[in-house]
Amino acid sequence: MNPIIPPKLKPGDEVRVIAPSTTLAIINEEQRTLANQRWQEMGLRITNGRYTEERNQFNSTSIAHRLSDLHDAFREPQVKGILTAIGGYNVNQLLDGLDYDLIAANPKVLCGFSDITALSNAIFAQTGLVTYSGPHYSTLSMKYGAEYTIDCFQKCVLASAPFAVPQAADWSDEAWYADQERRTFHSNSGYLVINEGEGNGRLLGGNLCTLNLLHGTRFMPDLAGSILLIEDDYESHAAAFDRDLQSLIHQPGFNDVRGLIIGRFQTKSKIDDNTLAEIIRTKAALRHMPVIANASFGHTTPQFTFPIGGQGILVAQKDGVKFTVTKH
Repeated sequence: MNPIIPPKLKPGDEVRVIAPSTTLAIINEEQRTLANQRWQEMGLRITNGRYTEERNQFNSTSIAHRLSDLHDAFREPQVKGILTAIGGYNVNQLLDGLDYDLIAANPKVLCGFSDITALSNAIFAQTGLVTYSGPHYSTLSMKYGAEYTIDCFQKCVLASAPFAVPQAADWSDEAWYADQERRTFHSNSGYLVINEGEGNGRLLGGNLCTLNLLHGTRFMPDLAGSILLIEDDYESHAAAFDRDLQSLIHQPGFNDVRGLIIGRFQTKSKIDDNTLAEIIRTKAALRHMPVIANASFGHTTPQFTFPIGGQGILVAQKDGVKFTVTKH
C-alpha cells in the first residue's frame, strides 16, 4: 500500500475540532480563547463538530456521535484539516465503526496524540493515509512554552520541505492547565544516545501503551522497515514500560525495525537515564539499531509533530544526533 500524504494546510483553511476520545466540554472558555487565537495566528479557521460538547460519566459521548463527527469532518469538502480536542482512554471503541473507504477518498490532515495514537495508526494501517502525532486543539491553550510546538507543527503540516527536528531548548512537566502561571522549565541537556547507528524508514508510533492496544488486530501497522517513535505518560513506570516495549518487540516485522526514538518521560514515571538504558540493554532485538531517548515529544511539553506513515532518517552518534523528517 502506497502512503497517501494529505494536502498541506494553508492560511484560510477550515480546521474541524472533533472529540473522538474525551469531550471538548472539559476545556474552559479562557483556555479555548487562547487556543483559538493561536490557531488563528497560523491562518486557520477553527470550527467544532456537532457533538464535541456532549459529556457522559466517562467524560466522552456515544460511539455513534463520535463517529458521526469524525465522518462529517472527512466528508465535508470545506473542512481541510482535523484536530482532536484532547486525549483520553476510549478512542479504540471507534475502530470497527470507521468508514475507511470514506477516509481514503477524502485525505485530510488529522492531528492529535496520546489516546489518538490508536486512531492515527489504525487509519494508516487500513487506508495508507498519513496522519500526524502532534498537538491537540487544546494543547495550544498553554500560555507559556508553546512556541516550539507551534513551530514544529507548521514545519510538518503547513509545509512540504524535509526538516531536521531540533531538540527543544527546555521542557516542563506540570499540570499547566490547572495553573498557567506557576510553571518550571528545565534546560534540555539533549538526547540520550543508548545505541549508536543510522536508520531510515517509515515513521510509526506514538503513545506506547495505546499503540499496544492494536496488537493482533487488523488495525496494527506493519512494523517492517520503520523507525518507531514511542512515549508514555506518568502512569508508566519502569516495569510497565519494560513489558510494554517487550510486547512491541514481539510483533511481526519488528526484526526489520530501523531505529527507536523514545520521548521524554514524565517525572512521576521515575524512569531515569540509567534505568532506561538498562531496560534497552536487556533487549537483544534492539542491539542492531540506533536507540535514542529524551526526545521532545509526548506528554512533557513542548512537543514536535511527526507523520505516522511518513519517512525519516535517524543518525545517532555519541557526539550528536540528527533526526530528519523527509516525507510528511
